[in-house]
Amino acid sequence: MERHKSATGPTRPEGLSAYIAVTAAYWAFMLTDGALRMLVLLHFHTLGFTPVQLAYLFVLYEIAGMVTNLTAGWIAARFGLTSTLYAGLGLQVLALLALTQLDPNWAIGASVAFVMVVQGASGVAKDLAKMSSKSAVKILAPAQGDGLFRWVALLTGSKNAVKGLGFLLGTALLATFGFTTAVLGMAAVLFGILIAVLIAMPAGLPKGRKGAKFSEVLSKSANVNWLSLARVFLFGARDVWFVVGIPIYFYAALSDGTEAGNRAAFFVIGIFMALWIILYGAIQAAAPRLLRAKTRNEAQLINAARGWALAVVPAALTAAAWIATGPETWLTMVLVVGLLAFGALFAINSALHSYLILAFTKAERVTMDVGFYYMANAGGRLVGTVLSGLTYQVGGLTLMLATAALMVAVSAITSGQLSGDYNEAGTT
Repeated sequence: MERHKSATGPTRPEGLSAYIAVTAAYWAFMLTDGALRMLVLLHFHTLGFTPVQLAYLFVLYEIAGMVTNLTAGWIAARFGLTSTLYAGLGLQVLALLALTQLDPNWAIGASVAFVMVVQGASGVAKDLAKMSSKSAVKILAPAQGDGLFRWVALLTGSKNAVKGLGFLLGTALLATFGFTTAVLGMAAVLFGILIAVLIAMPAGLPKGRKGAKFSEVLSKSANVNWLSLARVFLFGARDVWFVVGIPIYFYAALSDGTEAGNRAAFFVIGIFMALWIILYGAIQAAAPRLLRAKTRNEAQLINAARGWALAVVPAALTAAAWIATGPETWLTMVLVVGLLAFGALFAINSALHSYLILAFTKAERVTMDVGFYYMANAGGRLVGTVLSGLTYQVGGLTLMLATAALMVAVSAITSGQLSGDYNEAGTT
């Protein structure tokens, strides 16, 4: 089978310039997104929120992401990719400013409701920026060889490395300056970057087409639909431990209850979460080389997507948690090593998915297929977020990690339904 070609993938200098501008804007956004996640999680944990209440803080964020991705693909097709990218950056600035109005004297219920709404706005912002950036790669990437895989892997991998730095930045800002000052500073920096991108964005991205219909959002491609379903379970498997359970476990294991001990725990948690995301991003960026994409066609890469099963890692961690009697030192070390291994394997799966969704879609409907796919991605994160607080509160590490193992297994089974001959799926 011939490698799928980007219909408009330019080799023009302005194509590369537009790609660099989009990537830079996405980096800036994800730095604040990662920092904000850790700020919110750890700040409200110190205020006495339970794991389930902490999960609630992120629920509307993921629901908003699902709705946004379903509609943003059509909006970008109708009004252009730059419009959704600018809207995402601007809305994130407003969400950060709104969080500075949070009053610590409010009742817990009022605080949860307020932060849920603001996080919902942040979720809309993130998925506007993500859909715009990922769709732009389809338009701008070189058509030759493994250019599409390399460009999307570089964007995705570098984005996650930057988000990892954001986790570390968020914990450092919380420990050093406090919640409100940290959030206000991030809003100011992101606003400056938005202005710079508005001024400097080069030509190269499509302006939209007036005839785009909202009914076109739902994909008729079997491969797009199966890949989207696999994405639901893959990201659910990550967020079931990533969002609430593991940070709270590490806090319990590392903090001695004093103010100095709490701050030290913040830094250690931030360092681990940052290293995990940075490792994840680095391996994503290297995925085309690791998978020898330059010498393999789509059918072989689809087979690779079926074969990178990683359920064994959370299954082994489940067994370790079952044996342990509490936050023991040996268990913490096993979790660190095991979750880093999970991150490496997870990155290969995620990079393949991010490439395949662009390979399966046509250039003229890329924003709608990418939006549909990331709606599924947000759905997986939503399920994982809810289960992260629920499983940890009900069954601790053991139930939480067992749930992750099950979800990874279902994702692998679903990936097995992908067809190597996607020309018959109506996507080319």
